[in-house]
Parts: sequence; C-alpha cells; structure tokens
Amino acid sequence: MKIYKNIIISSIILILFNLFVPICQAFTDFPTWSSLSPSSVQVSATPTDSLNLESGSAILIEQNTGKILYEKNSHEQLHPASVTKIMSILLIMEQIDSGKLQYSDKISCSENAASMGGSQIWLNTTEELTVDEMLKAICVVSANDCVVAMAEHIAGSEEAFVSMMNNKAKELGMNDTVFKNCHGLDEDGHMTSSYDIALMSKELLTKHPDITKYTTIYMDSLRDGKSELVNTNKLIRTYKGITGLKTGSTSLALYNLSASATRDGLSLIAVIMKAPSTKVRFDEAKLLLDYGFNNFNYYEFGKKDTVIKNISVNKGNIDNIDLVINSDCGTLIAKGEEKSITQTLNIPDNITAPFEKGQIVGNITYSLNGAEIGRADIVTSDSAEKLSFFTIFQKIFNNWINLGK
Repeated sequence: MKIYKNIIISSIILILFNLFVPICQAFTDFPTWSSLSPSSVQVSATPTDSLNLESGSAILIEQNTGKILYEKNSHEQLHPASVTKIMSILLIMEQIDSGKLQYSDKISCSENAASMGGSQIWLNTTEELTVDEMLKAICVVSANDCVVAMAEHIAGSEEAFVSMMNNKAKELGMNDTVFKNCHGLDEDGHMTSSYDIALMSKELLTKHPDITKYTTIYMDSLRDGKSELVNTNKLIRTYKGITGLKTGSTSLALYNLSASATRDGLSLIAVIMKAPSTKVRFDEAKLLLDYGFNNFNYYEFGKKDTVIKNISVNKGNIDNIDLVINSDCGTLIAKGEEKSITQTLNIPDNITAPFEKGQIVGNITYSLNGAEIGRADIVTSDSAEKLSFFTIFQKIFNNWINLGK
C-alpha cells in the first residue's frame, strides 16, 4: 500500500511541476503600488482681535497641527527677554536625545557664565552641576548663568552656540528672529515675534516632550536644599493642564510668556509679548488658552501601526499581510463637528510580492462637509519575498515528505 501511495504522490508532484513551470517563468516584473504622497492638513491663519488684548503681540496655536486660532501683531519684531531660552533648551534637548549629552554629565562654570546678571543661581567657577540640575535651574528660575554654562559646554563658546540657535531658527522658518545671545538679556538686534516663539515652542514640546518634567516644576531645590527654586511661570500652580513653558521680562521687552497646556487630547500654545504688567501677561495667556479649549477639539483619526485590514499576498512566501497606518494622524476641529466627519479607505484587496515593510499601498482620507481635513498613508506591516521555482518546488517537496510519513 505504501508503494502505491508514493506512486500517487510522485504523479501529483509531476502534474504540479508541469503546471508551475510556466507560472514561475512568468514571475518577472509584476505591477507594484506606487508611493502615494501624504496630504498634509491644510490650515489657515485666522487673524482677529476680538479678545481685546492689552499686550502688544499675541498668538494661540494648536500644538500638533500648528494651526493658528488667534493672533494679534504676531509677526511684529520685539525683544524676547528670557523666552529666548526656549531655543537654548531646544538645542540642549537635541543634544540629550541624540546621545551627545547625558543628564548625569557634569557641567563646569566659566568666568563668563558666572558674570551673567539678571536671573541666576549664582554659579561659581569652583562648582559643577549636572545637566539635570542645569535644566532645572534654566526652566524653573530662568538662570542666565546656567544657560551660558550649557552653551559653552555644547558649542565651545556662547558665540558658537548662538550661531547654532540662528541656524535652528532658519530651519524652523523663524523669519522674524535674530538671536544675539542665549539668555535673553536686552541687546541691540536681539529680536523675535510671537509667531516665531510659537514655532520654537511647538518644536520643543512635540519633538522633546520630556522637557515638561522640568517646565511643570513649581518648587524644587538645588545644592542639597540650599538653593530654593520657585517657577517664574505662576500658571504652573493655577491652570489646569499646564505643561509650561517660559516667562521673560526686561525693561525693553516688558512682560512675555509662552504658555502651553493640554486637556482631553487638545494641546495649545499661547504666546504673549509686550504685556504692560506680569498680571496682564498671565491673565491674557489664560484668556487665550480658555478660548482654545472652549471652542476646539483635537480629533484623532488613528495611531501609528493601527491595523486597518488583513489582505492576501499573491506569489509570495507569506499568505497574508496586515496593512497599518504609517503615522499618528488627527486634526483640529470646532467643537460639535465630530459627527460630520467621514472617512474614505483606498486600499487593494490583495498585493503581489515582493514588497518591503512600510511600502505604501493606499491611504485613508477624512472629510468634513465634503472638504478633506486629513490623510494618512496605509503601509505594509512586514516584507515579503517573491516565490521562485526553487521555493515552489521546496514547498511541494516538503508537502510530499510530510504526506509520506
């Protein structure tokens, strides 16, 4: 009986071999899905002065999309004061997140750094603080001596660090900005705008969210409790959902603030410049944030790697593949519009091997009242190889061995 069984199996193999040879010969260039360019959410500015702010310049943006919800003289060049330090902190965090700098690294203090006036913790040239301690002092009490010490450690000199700041500003599209120092003390030509402050605040918060571990500290201490720290941003203690970010004031700048907050998935950044008093800057930042939270929602369409569908694979070494969203996606909408959002899925029913992991095969679009408000690419969750004559024969042979057992 076993010999008859093997004869039957061998016959089946020969039949399959004859069937598969022409198929294998045809395994040449199969059409593949071309890359689809992702469509970014279109946003537009909404200039208004309906809130009747006293401050000379202001802007409110949504943190993820950058959409402007309110602005007043947002491109007017003004003195930034210590809000300058947002760019300094951004460059420090880039060094940390790239592995070039560790939180535990010891930072020394030069004569130049120790000589800084204004806000400081009175560093001296005989002591060293860790990067962690330096960041705490910079974010909480706006320490000029600490930010200069960090600048010198990273770039070799404050001048070289300021060059890095200006290069980053150009990269971010901060066209109203020229930095002359890393701390924000008044200096001729050291200027920026509320729009540009919002841009660098967005970059810091979205790319380096760990910074909020420092910007949300209200009270702390250094030097074994000998140096008390109290945050210059009083909203840290009073405003629900506050995440930062930085205050600044000088005789020329008057009172400035970049305030950030998150509630129910909606993250906002409010920038106030040239407020007549410290009370006004905090009150008007709260007014802007309240306006945003009261009128808008952040609608999340999907998270990166969310499985959209499992489809079959043609002529591949696997039978099926999951299609996933390639990035987090969402947009800002007015409250109450969620029910009017529709989605359109554009993906194939199957895909032909070979393909790489992350290959774009379609997209998903979201519309509100007929207008597209968001789009995300749909990609393959893994790679697949094209079947060859030898892999087909190997599969058949393995099946024959298994059948013969």
